[in-house]
Amino acid sequence: MRDNEHGDKERGTTEFKKPVHVFWHGNEEDFKVEVREDEGGPSGMGTNARESGSIASSAGENDAPADQAEGEAVADPIAADGRFAANGSRSAAAAGSTGAEAATAPADHAPLDPGAEHRPIIGHRRPGTEEHKPAPIPDTLEGFKDRLEEEIGYKTSFDIVLREMTFGDRRVALFFFNGFAKDTILTEVLKRLTYLDAEDFRTASFHDFFRLYVPAIQVVEEENWDNMMTNVLSGGTAMYVEGEAKVLLIDAKAFPARNPEEPTLERVVRGARDGFVETMLVNVTLVRRRLRDKHLRYEILRVGERTQTDICIAYIDDIVDREMLESIRDKIKEVKIDGLPLADKQLEEATVKRGWNPFPLVRYSERPDTVAVHLMEGNIAVFVDTTPSVMILPTTYFDLLQHAEENRQTPFIGTYLRWVRFIGMAASLFLLPLWFLFTLKPELKPPALDFIGAQKAGRLPMVAQFLIAEIGVDLLRMAAIHTPTPLATAMSLIAAILIGDIAVKTGLFVNEVVLYMAVAAIGMFATPSYELGLANRIIRLVLIVAVASFKVEGFVIATTAFFILLCMERSFNRPYMWPLIPFDLKGMLSILLRTPVLQNRKRPNYLKPQQRDRMPNGEESR
Repeated sequence: MRDNEHGDKERGTTEFKKPVHVFWHGNEEDFKVEVREDEGGPSGMGTNARESGSIASSAGENDAPADQAEGEAVADPIAADGRFAANGSRSAAAAGSTGAEAATAPADHAPLDPGAEHRPIIGHRRPGTEEHKPAPIPDTLEGFKDRLEEEIGYKTSFDIVLREMTFGDRRVALFFFNGFAKDTILTEVLKRLTYLDAEDFRTASFHDFFRLYVPAIQVVEEENWDNMMTNVLSGGTAMYVEGEAKVLLIDAKAFPARNPEEPTLERVVRGARDGFVETMLVNVTLVRRRLRDKHLRYEILRVGERTQTDICIAYIDDIVDREMLESIRDKIKEVKIDGLPLADKQLEEATVKRGWNPFPLVRYSERPDTVAVHLMEGNIAVFVDTTPSVMILPTTYFDLLQHAEENRQTPFIGTYLRWVRFIGMAASLFLLPLWFLFTLKPELKPPALDFIGAQKAGRLPMVAQFLIAEIGVDLLRMAAIHTPTPLATAMSLIAAILIGDIAVKTGLFVNEVVLYMAVAAIGMFATPSYELGLANRIIRLVLIVAVASFKVEGFVIATTAFFILLCMERSFNRPYMWPLIPFDLKGMLSILLRTPVLQNRKRPNYLKPQQRDRMPNGEESR
């Protein structure tokens, strides 16, 4: 009897040839291959091997010369087959014995060469080289419960449920977590089982439960205890049948989730209002809804020894750069960490490893349409369970400056909005340092800018006013986050009117400091990427300190140093300042101008996509 690809039992006969025995006697050089023919004939040997699982490796006294001669004749084909390492170990062989005794068992699979008449080769492992075997499922329900109590805290944690039942003379149990189980599906399973007669359960096999008796859509068999525990901890349900070496894993999950709502940081005037949520399955479905492409791939991984966090790598198979995909996949697989309770941010730090660099090397988005657009460009999206944001890899500095609102307007209006955003960001970076420099060096001002500069000095040094104002804005921002929504407006009015006005009237601050600080704060909040806005604030503080310390030289040196730092940075081996460094004219025009859709025919070359042309079948728009 053997299983076919559908899991059904079917009969078949196997013609057994001369079994080949491989021995290892302690040294790698003492590697012997022997062929033995039992007195009972090939078929008898095969029957005994299947019943007992092993046969004696020592040959009879009269068979020794023949065994050695035949072993020499087949030594080269065995070596050429590549199934053995230098020590004679076999990847799926049983553990080897010591001394002169060695147990072998012919494998129950196809011959080495479909056209050749070789028997499967049984190799003996070198002592100490056994692979870790999967943990089996206990045979009894009491053993199953004892192991749950020992490993996962059954009878201690209130949310662990083990629903025990008896159908006929078969003891069955459902193992799940109360907060994750979808009770409607499990109730239907129980209803189906109660309709069966006791005689059905007495004659039922585990395969019948899998194929006939469990009316669920996604059901798989599992014989590894650790895999079962991971599945149940992820929200699944395990159905245990006493006496069976497997369990049925039923996908009856009901995660706590909120409805997809428009993300706060990426609002648009016109456009979709749905955003990602904390459930990964919902997030990948939102993207799949927009990309009905048969080449869209979702690869699932798990990271974290304790959290076992689900991570999905999304890409379009015929567009993405395969080398970049392999690099990102390998980096995620190599992460060795206790867990990822903070989800994508911890994964970013574990894979990017940028140290103390304040600039973001990945882009976060909570909009499904934005992720879909980047996937079509050739980027890779990384979904992490329990977080509503998705990482887009790789990214550039100029990718972080773009917003979905620009593509929801006409090309002219979109270009205008983009340039307004660029001006606001430039003001948030350089307005305060330049004004401070002109105040310290009035001779640098052109005649048309004579009005720039403090008309009177405050009681505090100018650099102290800037630093206090910067810290004050950060305090207001953090207070707004932690303030209940009905009180946020009142707090903003108090901060803007009372604190600012009183600080100027008492002479602690100069009017221009408050004015330019407000403009810089507006430019920071106009930055689409929240992480980039915070990084630009750090640069502004460094520039202010450099100007206060070294005047013109400090401003020039600090600005040049930061620009060189950005040019040297790479995001997953892609230039961070593309298309400026290295310079790409078409790419730079696509950054400066929001071109019409039908005129934007090429994908960015820094992504090295397999298909550069966006038009189907290479056709160009007319």
